Amino acid sequence: MLDFYFWPTPNGYKPLIFLEEVGLDYRIKPVNIMAGDQFRPEFLKISPNNRMPAIVDGDRTLFESGAILLYLSEKTKQFLPPKDTARYEVVQWLMWQMGGLGPMMGQANYFIKYAELDIPYAKNRYFKETERLLGVLNKQLNDKDYIVGGYSIADMAVYPWALEADDLSVDLSKFPHIADWLTRMGDRPAIKRAYAIGEPIAANVKVDADAKAILFGTAK
Repeated sequence: MLDFYFWPTPNGYKPLIFLEEVGLDYRIKPVNIMAGDQFRPEFLKISPNNRMPAIVDGDRTLFESGAILLYLSEKTKQFLPPKDTARYEVVQWLMWQMGGLGPMMGQANYFIKYAELDIPYAKNRYFKETERLLGVLNKQLNDKDYIVGGYSIADMAVYPWALEADDLSVDLSKFPHIADWLTRMGDRPAIKRAYAIGEPIAANVKVDADAKAILFGTAK
């Protein structure tokens, strides 16, 4: 039984989608990031960067959602081509999400919705970079059902973040191939199950000032 340390954020959903796709036995260990669970000593032993998700699979402990997806795909031999060009095409788009889309959308979300100071330059800078990256993804999806042709961990990594574009008031009509892909992804039974499992976990958590301070590491 795999222990999955989870909270319903884009990064949290990435491994949850995989787990639901392949049907591995797992149990969710909620990490309430609004209550500061990510800073508890017992969790830091698993994830020293005080971030979820993380997994414990027997004697294997992993943090970072991209590393978890790679591990799970190699463990199950699913959703990652075994070798050569196709494998690295998937890996490069996984890295694109980890190093680009996720961080830029995260910063846009912070400065637009949560920052105590109104900094127009930061809002504009990260929103524009988010749009640029979505343009890259839209072009990639021009003639493909999925990011690298066949459904893979690249799609699982990108989907929960791309889904947040509407929450940032990104005009998805400018990115029609992404809009079609989001619909295609959202119709997958495993993705529906993942969100049905995840959403109730934080349903009653209020994002008040103290919670935001904990979430963004500014608590005194």
